[in-house]
Amino acid sequence: MTHEQWRDKGVRVAVLRLDLIHPVLSGNKWFKLKYHLQQAFQLQKKGILTFGGAYSNHLVATAIACNLEGLAAIGIVRGEEPAVLSHTLHDTKRYGMQIQYVPRSVFQHEQALIDTLQQQYPDYLIVPAGGQSAAGVQGAAEILSLTNAASFTHVACAAGTGTMFSGIINSIAPHQQVLGFSSLKLANHDDNSLLSMIGQHSTSSSWQLIYDYHFGGYARKNDTLLAFMNQLYQATGLPTDFVYTGKLMYGLYDLIQQGYFQPGSEILAIHSGGLQGNRSLPAGTLCF
Repeated sequence: MTHEQWRDKGVRVAVLRLDLIHPVLSGNKWFKLKYHLQQAFQLQKKGILTFGGAYSNHLVATAIACNLEGLAAIGIVRGEEPAVLSHTLHDTKRYGMQIQYVPRSVFQHEQALIDTLQQQYPDYLIVPAGGQSAAGVQGAAEILSLTNAASFTHVACAAGTGTMFSGIINSIAPHQQVLGFSSLKLANHDDNSLLSMIGQHSTSSSWQLIYDYHFGGYARKNDTLLAFMNQLYQATGLPTDFVYTGKLMYGLYDLIQQGYFQPGSEILAIHSGGLQGNRSLPAGTLCF
């Protein structure tokens, strides 16, 4: 994969461009779906049923992955059917995914919803939102095999469900540390969904979650973040999205300015894709 690189205060940052894997099935999504797809074939399932919001990268990735592999796909979307489809939902339908809308209140009883759907669709493999499972972690653990990751002192990535973060933790060398930049606004830093996921699936203690760069919460943004994304692109040619990778790169840059990293540190930042989410922004907001 190609790397965009920049240096500052004696620290080098290289970016692993997972967003270049495929025009649509890009970023970490392929890795998190890989073993779910294998399971669907091994269990002789008709297709995959999964969950997401109206702007879910995971839904688009699942739709096209199933389309390419000859599997059916059902997407369970949180909320009421919108009057106008988002770009995301339009794409999922274009790739053949059947969409069903479920009230947000139903999602609060996740296991009951899953049990009902499993009875309704016994021929489908149910995949958690974001591929958040042991199979998703197993696939994400293969991301670092794309590059000479052992030459870096730190590996940094965005953290949403914690699936990719857990996989990266499981694949680092003993001398490395993984930094996860939470895209969620989590008030409790001692007991939260990310920590629970990592505790269930990771095998190393050489990691740290950073909670200070969510910009108000999941999919939230402000002019500071958007201006940084434009400046980063103009300086390096690196496009980012406002949900995950823009916040990751902003956080890394800010920590470097604060002297968080020792001079000589070598950081590998994982570009996890998700650029399609930028299409929800008004035209002209971003320069790329």
